[in-house]
Amino acid sequence: MEDEGEQEQSLGGKTPPSVSKLTLEKAIELGEYDPKFLANFPEWHTLSRHIQFQYVKKALENRHHQLLAQYAELNNVLDLRKKPEVWEAIRNMEKQLHHILEEKERLFTEYSK
Repeated sequence: MEDEGEQEQSLGGKTPPSVSKLTLEKAIELGEYDPKFLANFPEWHTLSRHIQFQYVKKALENRHHQLLAQYAELNNVLDLRKKPEVWEAIRNMEKQLHHILEEKERLFTEYSK
């Protein structure tokens, strides 16, 4: 029986990249906005609160744009009436978009203290 790493390698043809290769800037670019996650990067602790907040804002924008793009792609599926799984995915995207707005409010409040 293959272990999880061997399965990933056989499915994708390559071994998955190491998480340690992820940089703070790349995490922000990919839409990771949670300050608890960002605190895993050593350079996060060297930044002023203002700069941390600017990174969080940028990551929130990135995540919002990603969700909107995914939402648009789902809505462009032809003949949605025959694809209930796509409707479920659309509703999930709507929930995520709502959640990101709530997170934005929460983080703006947290960083404005």
